[in-house]
Amino acid sequence: MKTNPKILLAHPTGNANVRALAIALAAEDFLHKFYTSIAVYKGDIWHQLSRLPGFSALKKRSFDNELESLTRTHPYREVGRLLAQHFNTKHLTKHEKGIFSIDKVYHSLDNYVSSHLSHELKYGLRAAYAYEDGALQTFKTAKKLGLKCVYDLPIAYWKTGRKIMEDEAYRNPKWAHTLKGGIKDSESKLQRKTNELELADIVIVPSKFVYDSLPTNLSEKKIVLSPFGSPTLSDPLTKGEKKSNKPLKILFVGSLTQRKGLSDLFEAVKMLKTKNVELVVMGSLADEISFYKSELKDFIYIPPGSHDEVLRLMASCDIFCLPSVVEGRALVIQEAMSRGLPIIITPNTGAEDLIVENKTGFLVPIRSPEKIAEKIDWFLSNRQIIGEMSHLAHEHASKYTWENYSNIIINAISNELSSQIS
Repeated sequence: MKTNPKILLAHPTGNANVRALAIALAAEDFLHKFYTSIAVYKGDIWHQLSRLPGFSALKKRSFDNELESLTRTHPYREVGRLLAQHFNTKHLTKHEKGIFSIDKVYHSLDNYVSSHLSHELKYGLRAAYAYEDGALQTFKTAKKLGLKCVYDLPIAYWKTGRKIMEDEAYRNPKWAHTLKGGIKDSESKLQRKTNELELADIVIVPSKFVYDSLPTNLSEKKIVLSPFGSPTLSDPLTKGEKKSNKPLKILFVGSLTQRKGLSDLFEAVKMLKTKNVELVVMGSLADEISFYKSELKDFIYIPPGSHDEVLRLMASCDIFCLPSVVEGRALVIQEAMSRGLPIIITPNTGAEDLIVENKTGFLVPIRSPEKIAEKIDWFLSNRQIIGEMSHLAHEHASKYTWENYSNIIINAISNELSSQIS
């Protein structure tokens, strides 16, 4: 009986794309082990802790029970990071330097996986799949053991991203401090990213924007583009025609930074000079709220919430706008479309394929408040067709499934491993 080649998957926090891939690998009998920092399964100690006051954030680390027997955890740094965030001890999570920084979490898991690879090799392991910033030691060891290295790059390659953000800091110095790690990464961190990519045999990217950001000297590597899936919703879409006597509600969801293009959206709203637009901003602050209010007085701020809270907020708004200057593929766009929101986005969100012009929304250039204002004004003048666009947005987003996302990746890896044998 033929057995599938086994793949080890490692990621510290288990984002939606990681979860979808892990489940698919397990279902197709490709998953050897899933390494992560914290994994919550029904009835285990983490599940019990997540019910206690102050530990509810652990619920976000819940995984499907079918992965439990294949999961290996290395929780210590991540537990420290979560506690440091809870008690607001910022020096412990300081970018790159803090003992519980996200960098240290990634490196800790990377080292842990690397130290276990030779043992896992005894059980038919053929490939190691790891993500940007958490792959270097795993790949170094994997190469010595003759394993294939699969590198997932979820955002634009660092050289492209850094150039864009340095230009952004120069263009918009008042917002430069919100760019944070994008322009403050150390040379050693950047070299690590370079080395990870060099060691990879297969590179997975979620969008054309990320694909185009890669260096041109990667002809010997297999590059696989697989767009993220959209969420499936249990409740039906119930958007109808909006009353034109109420303000048009524009929604922004994401960190309040210039990487997300927030200052351009603020400028666009100011250009409109109308009370018929209401801007709702949800996400984590990169500065005191007073900074943002000094840039645009009249907007509604909502702190980060649970996934269900985000979806409910989306359902209450009319249009979703994300004018990012650097992304990989902003999954929040597909979530908004799944709730029936037409979109205004830039190509640099990595989601330009979601735009069917005048039907699902509009594509605008980066750094263009004028174009954003123009499209918002178009919606103001064409409110009678927002209901129709809402259904078209929902319909288009539903074509992107996590099953397709995972199948593209699994088939690419499987073919590569098969060609290695032959």
